[in-house]
Amino acid sequence: MDVVTSLEVSIPASILQPFLAATNSSTLNKALENLIELARTADGRSDLASKNILNTALQLSKLPSYPSSGDTLVLTLKLIRNLCAGELRNQNSFIDQNGVDIVSNIISSKDIVNDTNYGIIRMGLQVLANVSLAGKKHQLVIWNRVCSLEFFEIAKIRRKETCDPLCMIIYACVEENHELLEKLCSDHALPLLVEIIRTASEVGFGEDWVKLILSRTCIEESYFTPIFSNLQSPTQNTKTFTQDQSFLLSILSEIINEQIEHITVSNLFAFEVFKILKTTLGIVNYVSRPKSGLPTGSNDIDALGYSLSILRDICAFDPLHKEGYVDIVDPLLSLGLIEMFLDLLRDLEPPSIIRKTINRDENTSGKVCPYKGFRSDIVAVIGNCAYRRKRVQDEVREKNGILLMLQHCVTDDENPFLREWGIWGVRNLLEGNVENQGVVRELKIQGSVNLPELANMGLRVDVDQETRRAKLVNMG
Repeated sequence: MDVVTSLEVSIPASILQPFLAATNSSTLNKALENLIELARTADGRSDLASKNILNTALQLSKLPSYPSSGDTLVLTLKLIRNLCAGELRNQNSFIDQNGVDIVSNIISSKDIVNDTNYGIIRMGLQVLANVSLAGKKHQLVIWNRVCSLEFFEIAKIRRKETCDPLCMIIYACVEENHELLEKLCSDHALPLLVEIIRTASEVGFGEDWVKLILSRTCIEESYFTPIFSNLQSPTQNTKTFTQDQSFLLSILSEIINEQIEHITVSNLFAFEVFKILKTTLGIVNYVSRPKSGLPTGSNDIDALGYSLSILRDICAFDPLHKEGYVDIVDPLLSLGLIEMFLDLLRDLEPPSIIRKTINRDENTSGKVCPYKGFRSDIVAVIGNCAYRRKRVQDEVREKNGILLMLQHCVTDDENPFLREWGIWGVRNLLEGNVENQGVVRELKIQGSVNLPELANMGLRVDVDQETRRAKLVNMG
């Protein structure tokens, strides 16, 4: 007698017959396959809801032993998943029939968690994810189970196929429920989120649920610091960074770059990123010429680069664009941001095109860029901060930074788009600022603006008297 037949013999007729009758099938697995197809459509789910198939499926899911009847269990969970995809009657019935505990007990059992075939866990998580979309009542029931210790073990499974649906469940629960968001970032549940980040850091992710969670917790709310701190190794030097920490910064940088006009960045997040940047600036080696852009393979350099990228994009947001928006650049300026970035530019060796025009006897010593694009990012931060902010325009002038910015309107082999960022920065520094335009005029009179690297390209800086904007003009 084969496995399927043995299983069917052990299943009560009250459970087996509804499946066989609903599809006119001769075997249980064939009936499940047919029902799965029917449940792919809204009409099919509605029809099966009227036949109470979900309740029968939940009873069936408790019977098969694992691993001997694993195939039947997978089919049963897949059927439950499809039945709960947007069909409120089935979603309600799932909660009423204790479906959360039934499915959670299955996917958190040691035999299944320790198995290398994670299809059952993935399917069970997808069931809970579909039910979580039904509303707050459903989410609260699911949340109480997701925050149990068993789900921490599931989060430690380094697989995208289990991490993605787990993140979907969590995001559905916390998206509009600030109380659950606080619980997620509490001492009790934070290890769950930390393990999810570690999994995504190691194996990546296939869907954007983890990004949505991190945007909500780290960027918009004030939980970045505890999350970032918990990604540090207990034996690690506190002045260096882990792969997981640099990964988190990379994801947050990506989110901000993509969504800056649609999200609100908290002041606390901006301050913490600024602190990370200052820390990395003190520990990164500036003597080895960069071989690549981000990621570089060095956790410390990557942490430096991604924190710098985050500040670049935060400072790019137009303070006049969004009604009621509080300009996040202002508090950063009070931390000495502009002075720090001007000093960084001065400490670097000249761009490659300038180094080529300088006599070998002249001193061109300075720090080298730790990654390709470092200089461009610094110039970009200054340029973005100067956009429509007279305070920044004046500070750059007062700290003798206008000529320094002009010197970066050049191409550089190690800094893609440096010329474009330089022109953007100079344009923003001069727009509507008579004092800064006067500085440029004086530089032109003194010949200081006729830099070799600009002249070699046949360019000069002009200020349009009507628009009051700086522009590079072709002298040919």
